[in-house]
Amino acid sequence: MKKLVILGAGTAGTMMASHLIKKLKKSDWEITIVDQYKTHYYQPGFLFLPFDTYKPEDVKKSIDEFIPKGVKLIREKIDFIDKDSDTVVLENGTKLTYDILILATGTKTAPGEVQGMLGDYWYKTIFDFYTFEGALALRDKLRDWKGGKLVIHITEMPIKCPVAPLEFAFLADTFFINKGIRDKVDITYVTPLSGAFTKEKCTTALTYLLKDKNIKIVPDFAVEHIDGENGKIVDYGGEEVPFDLLVTIPTNMGDDLMSRSGIGDDMNYVPTDKNTLQTKVKENIFALGDCTNVPASKAGSVAHFQAEILTENILLYIEGKELKPDFDGHANCFIETGHGKALLIDFNYEYEPVSGKFPFAGIGPLNLLTESRLNHWGKLAFRWVYWNMLLPARKLPFITPKMSKAGKNFD
Repeated sequence: MKKLVILGAGTAGTMMASHLIKKLKKSDWEITIVDQYKTHYYQPGFLFLPFDTYKPEDVKKSIDEFIPKGVKLIREKIDFIDKDSDTVVLENGTKLTYDILILATGTKTAPGEVQGMLGDYWYKTIFDFYTFEGALALRDKLRDWKGGKLVIHITEMPIKCPVAPLEFAFLADTFFINKGIRDKVDITYVTPLSGAFTKEKCTTALTYLLKDKNIKIVPDFAVEHIDGENGKIVDYGGEEVPFDLLVTIPTNMGDDLMSRSGIGDDMNYVPTDKNTLQTKVKENIFALGDCTNVPASKAGSVAHFQAEILTENILLYIEGKELKPDFDGHANCFIETGHGKALLIDFNYEYEPVSGKFPFAGIGPLNLLTESRLNHWGKLAFRWVYWNMLLPARKLPFITPKMSKAGKNFD
């Protein structure tokens, strides 16, 4: 019997297990998924935890609940991958051989990469919301915070869900308005990018959101260190931004496993063909989701589209056929803009987000690059879709892995 091993039981790994158990003959293939953790987090929900929109139980479930029947789960930390002998070595000494290896180990925050981020002020005046613990600590802080200088800061790109920091700024604006203290809060958005959004057209089209909400933007800021004692972040050129409360997105890095195995880049991301999702490490090793270096957004929707395409390529690889370069970088996501409204963007490697209708041309019912309450409800509804359709690899109707041009304005 041949062996397929998946490393990581997060969004990407769980979807791949769900897809492949339906496609591979159980008599021919044994599928094993390895993950050291017990809890599966709905990470988009971390954005809502600080504002008490979601409760902790809304964003976490047991990993075991989503591992499909017929897939073996090993709960153990991975020591390293020996690509030459097609073996995964676990921390307890167990060796797993494989015929095909799928990497889905995600990305993690690394606050220790910036001097002064971790330390005496961590979770006191300096917070993150990209972790479950950080989001809850920030929630507790915001419940009693009386106002001052709030700085939302991105350390460097790439990061998971590139629009989440902006969403946090917009939701914070609404949160403080509802508390009646918006006039006591100065919000500044600090980014290493030259504009608010990662895509130029988005920045041009949507900068009004920052102006309308009186959110100051400080672009091109490369943080050198954080001075928690004096409440300021300092960039390499000496520019300083003062804060009373800093909400930072630390450096995001791939799993240390890649460094130990000698297969990652300097950020521990896995070199991967951006269209086939076959790694450049070895032909029988594939990767998807946040652990790769492909120039697509690190977001759940991307992992969802990648999983559908990679499943087909795994089947082609098994049959000895040429892989299809079908992943086009497709991503779509809702962007919360506050006051019960949201935007929807849809884009890929070739096309930046454009206006139009989604998913049906001329009908919608969702509008692209336009604020609406329907988009906001779509964002909230996605949590149900995630637990009940994405993880079990059920087909989402009318949404294709490759970006559709129907109903979009490309002028």
